[in-house]
Amino acid sequence: MAFDSFRDFVNALDKAGELKRISQPVATELEITEIADREMKLPGGGKALLFEKPTVNGVVSPFPVAINTLGSYKRMAMSMGAESVEEVANELGALMKAKPPTSFKEAIKLLGLALDLRHAKPKMVKSGSCKDVIHLVEDSKLKGESWPKAPDVNQPSTFNLQPPTLANLPILRCWPLDGGRFITLPCVVTKDPDTGERNVGMYRIQIYDDKTTGMHWQLQKVGARHGRRYYETGTRMPVSIFIGGDPMYPFAATAPLPDGLDEFLLAGYLRKKSVELVKCETNDLEVPANADFVIEGYVDPTEPLREEGPFGDHTGYYTLPEPYPVFHVTAITHRKDAVYPATIVGIPPMEDFYIGGASVKLFLPIFKMNFPEIVDIALPAEGVFHNLVFVSIKKTYPMQAYKIMHGLWGMGQMMFTKYMVIVDADVNVHNTSEVLFHLTANTDPQRDSIFTKGPADVLDHATSEVASGTKLGIDATKKLPGEGFKRAWPPLIKMDEAVKAKVEKLFNP
Repeated sequence: MAFDSFRDFVNALDKAGELKRISQPVATELEITEIADREMKLPGGGKALLFEKPTVNGVVSPFPVAINTLGSYKRMAMSMGAESVEEVANELGALMKAKPPTSFKEAIKLLGLALDLRHAKPKMVKSGSCKDVIHLVEDSKLKGESWPKAPDVNQPSTFNLQPPTLANLPILRCWPLDGGRFITLPCVVTKDPDTGERNVGMYRIQIYDDKTTGMHWQLQKVGARHGRRYYETGTRMPVSIFIGGDPMYPFAATAPLPDGLDEFLLAGYLRKKSVELVKCETNDLEVPANADFVIEGYVDPTEPLREEGPFGDHTGYYTLPEPYPVFHVTAITHRKDAVYPATIVGIPPMEDFYIGGASVKLFLPIFKMNFPEIVDIALPAEGVFHNLVFVSIKKTYPMQAYKIMHGLWGMGQMMFTKYMVIVDADVNVHNTSEVLFHLTANTDPQRDSIFTKGPADVLDHATSEVASGTKLGIDATKKLPGEGFKRAWPPLIKMDEAVKAKVEKLFNP
């Protein structure tokens, strides 16, 4: 189902018993993090939290803060209007199987067609709730240009030519050594200046002051690729950030979509309703009409980069300061009844574990179309997303495990995977204890391991060079004669099924 605002989603969680309301004032500086961290580490991800009176520098904000709203598989399914994430994945898989692709390129094309089958294509509208209140920010760099736009007197929006509200929004300072406050669930909209293709990514936003922020798009991200083209031409780059709206927006922004596929297409498919887009006030980018907050602006390629960070990251460690572009704010708009959605990252498990897990489940059918021997894939919480990946396969020929390793390392964000373990089809990859049992039992370290080189996550502090490192693949499957194994493979200990049934009947009549 589609949610018209983030508040609607919060209310749905409340009715389902999935929300805890916190009515007393709680500081956005560290205190919300401590409460949320404790909740996220409860079995199953705990509950979503709504801080009704978040304080910013001791002053209560008019906007409540919602956190951990996607921090369980039940809430992930609710955000998609389904009983389970698997239900949605099976439906998408059925659409993809309607015409089996003959190549990876064809599979990507088919994915786009499948998403477009059900009222998924975004559509433009004249205005929306995200423009209930509009703040235009004076910027000396814009003087002499056609800015700001004249207000449309026919729209029920409230124009306010006062300073921006970056300093007033309940933006979190998450951890003690953080370099400042960070927007942690931003959907960052950019366009390729050559093709016009849109991208919606999630790159943390550090607040420098009331008019500027950091723009932490990492080297391999699509937003950074768009940025490089603007830097090559020296042309000012329009960027818009939106927060809130339907919960499928941040999920789509983090999903491992192939380059060129519109995230709003995926969001529309999952919410079963087209995303309605409105044009921004001070640039030509489009954002969802039902977003809770929109921050418009630009990146100027002619000015120097600025240090961004430190930031307590999903790796469980702080990422240290690095130079990144500066984002200049030209407008801030928001709903009158806006809710500020946030998350925190740190030592797992956290909310992002469930978001990442849902992505894997959703896109597993696409992996299987390219590698039909794959049974299941899991990203254990301890691996903080792609550091550690378990894959089970139906093995039928020698060296098949290595084929899967190399194939997955070549697919999108799987290139960041440091450790990949391949096991047989009967191993439950979501049970880390079971995987480790087969890993230690079925491998000879030298024979069954492979090292290779490749791109690394920019946030990985362990690599000798930024964004470049090594990977370890381990074949923990049963060995075949063609793999240099010349001994008999012993059977796994299992009880006779008749005996098990008899004992079950005796003790559970």
